[in-house]
Amino acid sequence: MRGQVAPLADDAPELGLYQVLAENGLAEPTRLPHLGDAELRRMYRGMLTIRVMDERLLALQRQGRIGFYGEAKGQEAAIIGAAAALGPQDWLVPALREAGAGIYRGLPMRTYVAQIFGNGNDVSKGRQLPCHPGTRAARYLTMSSCIATQLPHAMGMAWAAKIAGDDVVVLGCLGDGASSEEDFHVAANFAGVYGVPVVFFCQNNQWAISTPVTLQTAAPTMAIKALAYGFGGVRCDGNDVLAVYACVKDAVDKARRGGGPTLVEALTYRVSAHSSSDDPTRYRDENVTAAWRQKDPLQRFRTWMTAQGLLDAATDDKLRADLDAEVRDAVAKEEHVPPPPLETLVEDVFAEVPAHLREQLGEITPLPRQKLGGVHQ
Repeated sequence: MRGQVAPLADDAPELGLYQVLAENGLAEPTRLPHLGDAELRRMYRGMLTIRVMDERLLALQRQGRIGFYGEAKGQEAAIIGAAAALGPQDWLVPALREAGAGIYRGLPMRTYVAQIFGNGNDVSKGRQLPCHPGTRAARYLTMSSCIATQLPHAMGMAWAAKIAGDDVVVLGCLGDGASSEEDFHVAANFAGVYGVPVVFFCQNNQWAISTPVTLQTAAPTMAIKALAYGFGGVRCDGNDVLAVYACVKDAVDKARRGGGPTLVEALTYRVSAHSSSDDPTRYRDENVTAAWRQKDPLQRFRTWMTAQGLLDAATDDKLRADLDAEVRDAVAKEEHVPPPPLETLVEDVFAEVPAHLREQLGEITPLPRQKLGGVHQ
């Protein structure tokens, strides 16, 4: 019977923890994915970009130069490992901490920084919370702060691709907290019934703001939830970029072959605050956080890359300096860009601006006569 699931063995992928790199950076050679040197270096650069970018932009918020920022520190392996497993034709539908994946796929740093400032160069014209970029060119959807609402969108995009016969897989990202939302159920159930080419990618960082994962679900893992919807799940070490890549790549390839959806759980930990507005010391044991900091995914991958002769200290230092300069340059060029024109508030909604809005806007700023129908009140 379709969707019928046999009892799980103890080593089932939904219950285990797939790992390629141990915490000391040593690899299980039989599990190493087939990646070229250039691809591995690009993945390392992608991870380091997130780390450097977060350090610089969080400092900007603390200085009062931007209003909000959310770090992804400690989750770089999950973000880049998943993004690297997609093809250029695929779509990535983010949750909360995947901006680095957008940059990895081609979002320019200046475009991201402009969005954080909400200035006149921001493609969303300042109408999104900072850290909410989007890029059609890189097939990275603008995120929503409403938890899990992106999952039916990801599923719907994948369903559309299946109907159209397009060679497209959609990666729908979520956190552990989103697994408690109705939209997760809707998306997973529909995806399982119709066998759409979607991969649900759950970064289980063990905290939904102040709610621990132990209060989020009684299930032993997030990956096991897939079985209720008639498809498979797999759980991997989210601090191991090669393990994440391998699991997501298998799921993407399966979906592309017509094998339907997969739920990939990347077990990691949110070592930073939920956002620049949060103080995690008020609700969690920071001794646990300190222990997870020792599992740093960047250090783990750096150790392995160095052992393979793909990286050395001088190259690493130069790369960090170059990335820091790139972020600083983007900030310098975007910080003083004027805000979006006020008239865009109505011009982007109405083909012909109503008289009452013409009057209100005319009291704020002189507006181009031709755009407002030639009437100023």
